[in-house]
Amino acid sequence: MQYEIRQSGKFQFVEEGTGEPLVLLHGLFGALSNFRDLVEHFRKTHRVIIPMLPLFDLGLLDTTVGGLAKFVTRFIESRGLGRVHLLGNSLGGHVALVYTLKNPGKVATLTLTGSSGLFENGMGETYPKRGDYEYIRNKTALTFYDPAMATKELVDEVYGITNNRVKVLKIIALAKSAIRHNLGDELQDIKAPTCLIWGKNDTITPPMVAEEFKKLIPNAELHWIDKCGHAPMMEVPQEFNKILSDFLSRHSVS
Repeated sequence: MQYEIRQSGKFQFVEEGTGEPLVLLHGLFGALSNFRDLVEHFRKTHRVIIPMLPLFDLGLLDTTVGGLAKFVTRFIESRGLGRVHLLGNSLGGHVALVYTLKNPGKVATLTLTGSSGLFENGMGETYPKRGDYEYIRNKTALTFYDPAMATKELVDEVYGITNNRVKVLKIIALAKSAIRHNLGDELQDIKAPTCLIWGKNDTITPPMVAEEFKKLIPNAELHWIDKCGHAPMMEVPQEFNKILSDFLSRHSVS
């Protein structure tokens, strides 16, 4: 399913369906395909919105988790959205957490899956190893429990990003910002109902990270998905959508 990428001022986004707004925030290598099954399921019940985060378009000083959270603030204001259901994967979860802390009245629910914000194993200092397709393929496969999920299309996309010197610098800046911007001391201030959906076999944000989020966020519930890595909404979409659907139905805004 191809989705129309809309443009409004400086913002590019996908918007499908009607109902309570469900805003999805992607990670460092997040493509629209990451959320395809999720969009198809929830467009029947929600207004599903995916802003294209400007990972490579901000100035270097603004290429931070905080800079992306400010972008999301401006985007949500520009769309005239009221209270939103906010979902983030990986770096997108980190951005969602910062947005929620800064705008508590705007978030009806928060859903995190494989989120950074406490600890993550990234590609780290090995990013500059450009031009090695096999290396990138192996690193991409580590995202998943089933390495076959790292399709040629997905690997080509990551390879293209990591072969661009400017994009590599931005990725490193964001990765370092995520490590520096540890939210452990602030999570107790999140009051929104929070759903943690975690792959039991996530090696990037391991299970202990989910358990720590559950301990630190007051109104959080934790759901495990077995035989699943860092991107449950891609790898086990039916189970992921069932958990999320149940959670959102219990916390409807209307």
